[in-house]
Amino acid sequence: MGFGKGFIMKVRVLLPLAALAVILLSSSTLAWSLFGNDARGYMWNDTANCTELITEHSYIYLSGYIDDMKVYQNDWGFRGQKLVVGTRGNGTIDRRQTAYIDTNAMFFNEWGVFDHRSAPAGSSDLRNALCAKNYAVGSVISESYSNLDYLIKDTTTYQDDNVSVYEIASEGRGTARIGSRVQDGPCGPAIMTYGGTYIGQFNIRQELGVGNQLYLTCP
Repeated sequence: MGFGKGFIMKVRVLLPLAALAVILLSSSTLAWSLFGNDARGYMWNDTANCTELITEHSYIYLSGYIDDMKVYQNDWGFRGQKLVVGTRGNGTIDRRQTAYIDTNAMFFNEWGVFDHRSAPAGSSDLRNALCAKNYAVGSVISESYSNLDYLIKDTTTYQDDNVSVYEIASEGRGTARIGSRVQDGPCGPAIMTYGGTYIGQFNIRQELGVGNQLYLTCP
């Protein structure tokens, strides 16, 4: 029973990250299924006149159950920049998301308070995950949180064809997993590979910059 329950919880945490892999392998199919025949002509238009594809601001306050996921990309297949983010479970959610996506760059911020302590008694099913990947630069970062009593997070990512900047600030009680990888080109070595699991009361600050012009503030 313990093994089965733990396995199911890990699968749920990794669902948003698995969705990103599906996007990378079948982006054209997904685009057509989501947006119809206009997907190629609008969402994936590489013409000089298409300077901004998406500007998004969203706010959610919820006391109850949430199950949502968003996927962003600005190029086909194994090119450009990708990001997937999702939240699932019972509790009180106070969340803001901002996204700016164009053909050459992607900015995303998620600020939120995720509190399971207001939910019915029992083991926490509240979880949150984000994964951002920049094929042009060769960088990826992921964060996931599960078994949460509460989580306060402020994650910002900026990716373009020349740089990647990832900033994670999170505080909470539960299980946190952070991972990143920087690759020196398609055939080069992995310059950095990082993965960590943190269980209990945590306070995490991490910044990762890849490229020529970077401005990091983490002491």
